[in-house]
Amino acid sequence: MSETNVAVSIRDLRIAFGDKMVLKGVNLEVERGQIVGYIGPNGAGKSTTIKAVLGLVKGYAGEIRIFGQTIADGELTYKRRIGYVPETAEIYDALTAQEYLTFIGRLYGLDEQTVDRKARAVMSVLDLSSAYHSRLSSYSKGMRQKVLLISSLLHNPDILFLDEPLSGLDANSVSVVKDILAQLAAKGKTIFYSSHIMEVVQKISHRIVLLHDGRIVADGSFEELATRASERSLEEVFNDITGFHEHTNLATQFVSAIDEVSG
Repeated sequence: MSETNVAVSIRDLRIAFGDKMVLKGVNLEVERGQIVGYIGPNGAGKSTTIKAVLGLVKGYAGEIRIFGQTIADGELTYKRRIGYVPETAEIYDALTAQEYLTFIGRLYGLDEQTVDRKARAVMSVLDLSSAYHSRLSSYSKGMRQKVLLISSLLHNPDILFLDEPLSGLDANSVSVVKDILAQLAAKGKTIFYSSHIMEVVQKISHRIVLLHDGRIVADGSFEELATRASERSLEEVFNDITGFHEHTNLATQFVSAIDEVSG
């Protein structure tokens, strides 16, 4: 992979919170135009990796570069090329969608007219036109998630970090978002996608990276990982590589406990 084609480079990334080592030497290079599904059990370090790349975690060991620029040098111009949808986000409920998107757009250097033109267009695509001037406190979870997606893309970033981006979206909206991501990747945008929805990750990702206990334990296309694990779905691959085979037994115990209490 040539240096000029690398969007994200992570070398020997190690992060500890107190006595707990969360990331234990992560090495990863992501090409421009790739959709990378970044998966792993809860607590594996997925969100921590993303926050470190975004410059939101201090005191790490190792090296992180975005488009060849180390994020440790204090230069923040690379952040204008990034879009981010966090797993849980604070959103200003007292603002209308128009006010919130104008605020975010101005942070990225867009003028108000450009933000308004873009925001109206994409709000319409996602069936939110009638709520453009409504306060975000009146929005459903799915509507708020759409606004977060819009806010991450208004400035047309070169790389997009998505942490559980489909939370709260209905099936039709999920289909639209999947196609949006595919078309962005086709235009050379890089998508770094973290989710527990294995079916979606399997369908949209060019490459799947599995993080377990702070280390990358698998990296490749779904077909490559499925061949390695001799499985037919990403969920089965995930369970096989992480060594989790107790789901049926645990479900049986759960249902038995409910039956006993009910009796």
